[in-house]
Amino acid sequence: QVQLVESGGGLVQAGGSRRLSCAASGRTFSSYAMGWFRQAPGKEREFVAAISWSGGSTYYEDSVKGRFTISRDNAKNTVYLQMNSLKPEDTAVYYCATKPRDSGSYYVLWDYDYWGQGTQVTVSS
Repeated sequence: QVQLVESGGGLVQAGGSRRLSCAASGRTFSSYAMGWFRQAPGKEREFVAAISWSGGSTYYEDSVKGRFTISRDNAKNTVYLQMNSLKPEDTAVYYCATKPRDSGSYYVLWDYDYWGQGTQVTVSS
């Protein structure tokens, strides 16, 4: 069993920055990859970014490339999402999730097995 707790959400103006954190417990953190997804009102949950178990590989959805950075600290059992140049269309609930190592696709929602409760990010124009 894995527990994931996101934090760092809130209200930010367009063009601003925000850093989300996701603290994990319950399983060896370095044994799994991590991903960030988001869900806007009335829309499906979508992939945002992912990072391999070692942190050596990262993956991004096209609309966030160059603006968002995913990173992890295995010593702190935490994954981060640094969001810069935020836009109103980034407004959503952001979720972190675990993906079994060497299994499935980084981009596919159902290949992730444990999810956090989500943190709201609202970008005002």
